[in-house]
Order: sequence, then C-alpha cells, then structure tokens
Amino acid sequence: MSETIHPPESIYNLIPREEEKPIKAPRYMSKFREQEKLEKEVNKAPSKTMGPAEVDVPSPQKYLPKHSKEPKLPEKKQFKYEDDELHSKPPIPGRTDQPLMGLHTNKNFIKTNTVENIMAVPKKPQLGYARTKKGDKQLLENSGLVPKYVKKKDYGQTPEYLLQRREDVKKAQEEYDHYVKERMREGAMKQLSGEERHNILQALKKNWDDLHHQYQGLSVVTDTAPKKYRKERLEQEMKQLETDVELTERHKTIYIANN
Repeated sequence: MSETIHPPESIYNLIPREEEKPIKAPRYMSKFREQEKLEKEVNKAPSKTMGPAEVDVPSPQKYLPKHSKEPKLPEKKQFKYEDDELHSKPPIPGRTDQPLMGLHTNKNFIKTNTVENIMAVPKKPQLGYARTKKGDKQLLENSGLVPKYVKKKDYGQTPEYLLQRREDVKKAQEEYDHYVKERMREGAMKQLSGEERHNILQALKKNWDDLHHQYQGLSVVTDTAPKKYRKERLEQEMKQLETDVELTERHKTIYIANN
C-alpha cells in the first residue's frame, strides 16, 4: 500500500496560471573596472609569459662545454707580506756562484777581544730570593717585596682625572646654587624650614604605619581578584612612601615651587 500523500483536489487547480520568474538582482560592477582594463592593456606584451612561439636553434659549434657554468677562481698568486722585502733574508747563493777570494785583514782579533773585555763595564747581578727550601730562585724586582711604587714622584698624590672631576662637580654645584638664588629672587621657589621638613617627614611615616597596619590585616590566602588587587595597591603605596621618606631624610635643604 502506497503511503504517498496527495494534496486535496480542487477545481481551481484546473485554471492555468502564469509562471512567475524570479527577478535577479543587478550584477555587481566594480568601479575600478575601466582602470583595470587600462592597466591590463598597458602591461600587455607579446610572449611575456610563455616566451616566443619559435625559438632559434643553437648552433652546433656553440655547444655547452663541461664545467663552463661553474664559478672560476682567480689565478693563484704567491702570498707575500707587505714588508717582506725589509725583513727577508738574502737568497741562498747558487751552486755556480763563486765566492770572493783573496780578501785579507790585518785585524788582531785576540788583542781586540782582550781590550774589549778589559774596558767592558761588569754587569750587575739581578737580585733574587729563594722561594722554596730547595733553592728555587725568583727575581726580587717583580716579587712585590721591593718598595718600587712608593719611590715614584707622584706617589700619594691625587690623580689628575679626580681633580678634574672635583672641579666639574664644584662648577655644577655653583651653577645650581646660582639658579636657585635667581628663582628664589623671582619668587618662584621657596625653601622649606626645618620644622616644615620635620612635620612632612613625620606625616609620611604616619601614613606608612597606617598602610602597614592595613597590610598586616590582609588575608593570608589571596584567592580572589579583589584581594590580590588590594594587596598589590598597598605594596605599591608603601614602596612610594618609603622612597619619599628616604629622599626627605637624605636632603637637608629642600626647595618647592611657590604657587
């Protein structure tokens, strides 16, 4: 038995109906169409991609020799230093070269050597010391046992670069003091008194104690984002107060802007 379901019969189905064709949307046309066509015509050239249609056959006389496309090294030259001529020894005489013959001298080498040795200044022995019980010797000059540096002319004097640095620091301090005096004369800066500096220092320390008390009361476990954020904020504020306290204690004289 067929289970196909048909629509209910109606007399109106016998009336012919006009077929409705779906209306298509207008085709998309790019505004750069004409520009693209122009660029295509300008860049167009014959045999640009695939090459020429007919290629000239190479001549049999111009064949490709073996190893012709490998890079060629320059010709080998004998290595030679620039100052080789100044330090090089004379060449070895050849086998056929004849030495100079018949040269005589009237110099008495025995008498000359005797006179030179008599007139020579005796060498001073180098001082040394035995560094082991077996008698191993070492020169005394470079051993550190001889006061060599204390006998120099500039021993115990301040080096030149330290004197120059001291002058530069002094000049910079004088320029800064002059600038501060000018600004104070104009009324743009004022100097904190000792009492004001002490009050500011005590207030900074009190603020640090308050933050430290809050920090000690934090939970040991920072398992949520607000706890972690509060702990980081307190640590950052305490570190900034410590920096301010150290800066205030280090400088005895403090200038502030006179607004």
